[in-house]
Amino acid sequence: MKEREVVKKQVDEIVTAIDGGKKAEDFADAAKKDPYVFVMEAAGKLLVHPTLVGESLKEKAGPVYNEVVKGTTDGIYVKYEWAGAKKCTYSRKTKSGLIVGCGYNE
Repeated sequence: MKEREVVKKQVDEIVTAIDGGKKAEDFADAAKKDPYVFVMEAAGKLLVHPTLVGESLKEKAGPVYNEVVKGTTDGIYVKYEWAGAKKCTYSRKTKSGLIVGCGYNE
């Protein structure tokens, strides 16, 4: 399975579970995988992330935040550059407005 499909499957499963009543924090283990999944509030506070839980993606990595916040309830792929690498992230919103994403290097 290609990386693009792997990240989409992970995000879609988590969004479905959160929409079904699970809490974002129930997916903390997803942040330990490679590629990792993150969950954040629309304002940027990370609820699930390998190293930045409780911190603001908007403050820590504004250019990344500006792309992943574009996520829709259907999910979209966004592209950006971070730390010298070209990234592609699948970003999708839950019904409650959380943003779930997972990406890979292009």
